[in-house]
Amino acid sequence: MSLNPTDRPTRGIELTPEHPPARLASLAALAEDEGFDVAFASSHYFNRDPFVALSRMADSTDEIALGPGVSNPFQDHPVPLAARAATIDEVSDGRGVFGIGAGDRSALANLGIDHERPLRRVLEAFSVARDLWAGETVNHEGTFVARDASLNLEARSIPVYVGAQGPHMLRMSAKHADGVLINASHPRDLEWAADQLAIGGEDRPEEYGPFEALAFASVSVADDEAAAREAARPPVAFIAGGAAPPVLERHDLDSAVADTISAHLEAGELTAAFDAVTPAMIDAFAVAGTTETVAARFEAALEHVDGVVVGSPLGPDLEAAIPKAARALEVAIDEG
Repeated sequence: MSLNPTDRPTRGIELTPEHPPARLASLAALAEDEGFDVAFASSHYFNRDPFVALSRMADSTDEIALGPGVSNPFQDHPVPLAARAATIDEVSDGRGVFGIGAGDRSALANLGIDHERPLRRVLEAFSVARDLWAGETVNHEGTFVARDASLNLEARSIPVYVGAQGPHMLRMSAKHADGVLINASHPRDLEWAADQLAIGGEDRPEEYGPFEALAFASVSVADDEAAAREAARPPVAFIAGGAAPPVLERHDLDSAVADTISAHLEAGELTAAFDAVTPAMIDAFAVAGTTETVAARFEAALEHVDGVVVGSPLGPDLEAAIPKAARALEVAIDEG
């Protein structure tokens, strides 16, 4: 399936509930006016509730698809998580999309939550959610338990997009989900991810229909290139600090610097972590610069995926960044 009813690449955006729901509603309306097809509200325990934000976003928009980007079935039990997603689909008149992933291991550790069998947990969670949305009563014994569970909502069908980065989650998403949100910004990583999706897609049942791959990219766009790159430091620090050795090797990045960043993050030394980010890390883990620079990177990304989700931080000025990112996507699609 596709979140975009046309044959053009899907254009998505991530809005983070570090801002009040009223502001996210305004930003979602702006994104819809700028032609974005889907808006995701990021899900982190230390921010505002994404589903409350999505409800406000639904009230302020008419057509754009809406969903968590991404929720995880460790922090929240999969059954009430499915109910929240169904509620957003209801209040938005059928515009809901379910973004789900394994969650951040370090963030879950802060809550004392074990991160065991993440692939199986994610697959079981959205499989059960689909049965619940279809109006079924579910009994499930696996990585979680659900007994005689059902939803007091009308039956509905909600597309499932899996947040993925590693090979096994990518392959699973291509086999079972409606789409994938690839946690990557660089064409080199997206090309590698496309190969993993192709392997998983070989076993995809025909009745599941088409599958959509979206790059969920950290983006920072502004008139001033240096300002855009500076704004990208925080998300890049978290990406670099948690990057697997093969990813660092793919970009010839110093693992010792990544370890230093990780240590600063674990100690809560955020400024030190952000300052340790190198220019090469920004190049590898973000799309940052002027509209022209960002458009060129989007064009390269679209050689490997079906669309792009413009992810945090967007830019030093959110209201200015959204139309700039929309313009960059438009140029990239037209040039491609």
